[in-house]
Amino acid sequence: MNELRFRLAGDADLPAVVRLRDDAARWMLGQGVTGQWRPGELGRDHFRRIMDGGEVWLAEADGRVVGAWELWWEDEDAWGPQPPTAGYVHRLMVDHGSVPPGTGRELLRAAERRVVEAGRSLVRLDCLAGNERLTSYYLEAGYRVVGRKEGKPQPGGTAKSFTLLEKSVRGEGAPA
Repeated sequence: MNELRFRLAGDADLPAVVRLRDDAARWMLGQGVTGQWRPGELGRDHFRRIMDGGEVWLAEADGRVVGAWELWWEDEDAWGPQPPTAGYVHRLMVDHGSVPPGTGRELLRAAERRVVEAGRSLVRLDCLAGNERLTSYYLEAGYRVVGRKEGKPQPGGTAKSFTLLEKSVRGEGAPA
């Protein structure tokens, strides 16, 4: 696989992002991770809405989309009203069938760099409470657990509880 290239998604990318998200949901289920994501739960309208108020980033290799993430500039449902000091990463996903191990971390570092470029000092994210594997993944990437959100609304589903994590990127210029 060639080097990853990152770019903002546009309307023409919506089918690829939906397919990537559904494939990632199927991969999670195959790994025994239930309750986090379900195939078919988010469509083009969801990602278009995110692009209108935040950013959807793509990772490409060899001319095709192999990863993506959402970057929001506020997340009151999970974090409540906050000063503009953080970027919120959501739906970090890779094409597990075509990328080498470590690609998700590479995407996470790119998201962290974007937050720094925007002049913010914290990267925040959340994952389903009880998903120890994903919580460990983020802890190993330098995040720390800072709380729990009970009953967070979900697109097309019932409210769930989430572990809240954050990482300081203050003064790092560009996280490695």
